[in-house]
Amino acid sequence: MVAGEDKKDPVKVLVTGASGQLGMTLQKYYGAETGMQWSFFNSKELDICDPEALAAVFEDLQPDYCINCAAYTNVEKAESEPERAFKVNAEAVKSLAEQCKKHEAILIHISTDYVFDGTKGAPYTPDDRPNPLNVYGKSKLAGEQFIQEILEHYYIVRTSWLYSKEFGHNFYRTIKAKAEKGESLKVVDDQVGCPTNTVNLSRHIVGLINNTVSFGVKHFCDGEAMSWYDFAQRIIMELRSESTLQPMSSTGLKQLAVRPPNSVMLTE
Repeated sequence: MVAGEDKKDPVKVLVTGASGQLGMTLQKYYGAETGMQWSFFNSKELDICDPEALAAVFEDLQPDYCINCAAYTNVEKAESEPERAFKVNAEAVKSLAEQCKKHEAILIHISTDYVFDGTKGAPYTPDDRPNPLNVYGKSKLAGEQFIQEILEHYYIVRTSWLYSKEFGHNFYRTIKAKAEKGESLKVVDDQVGCPTNTVNLSRHIVGLINNTVSFGVKHFCDGEAMSWYDFAQRIIMELRSESTLQPMSSTGLKQLAVRPPNSVMLTE
């Protein structure tokens, strides 16, 4: 029997990393979803790097699904602390997968477009071979590989340029804050991807639970490719701000982490 198949009982969903922008979006829009019993845990309530804590929560809740929103997402900082990035994005994900296998839960794991090098010249499909350029991407790919080695029933959902208008620290909210102050902005125009609203990703994730969808690696993004400069321009126009915006090259940022120049993914 597939987890959650018994319609007499609510589908039990465990969410890790619940204080992040995606976890908070899920909680706001779907936390009271009829027919679903949600359990949200932030990093203080459940450290996914603690195998014993994970085991205790799974034993207590017996979830049908685990949505893993917990991740080390600081792309730049990961270059100087790779051990921490791999501990959260790979080793902890392995522990999650092991608990899901033990308790017959379906894992829905959020991954990233940064598993690709951005040199394809066309949108990436789930079948394309990953080739991450930075520590963050490598750690996320390692997490994916652990899941695929351990589980049969899983969804790895790769998304890109995730942002919430309401929650967390992200590009949208940063640009908005600066624009509302009337600041002049310089934004890179040589990196292309698909900005993805957490509301839309949340809807997609809940759809995976409510509908019959084949297991495996999935891509989900909002579908419109643009540069960071283009995205900033959209935000400023939306706000009707008078802030000035100038394009710049990413080489002027002197970043440690190499970013893929074009990580657009094909969404099914």
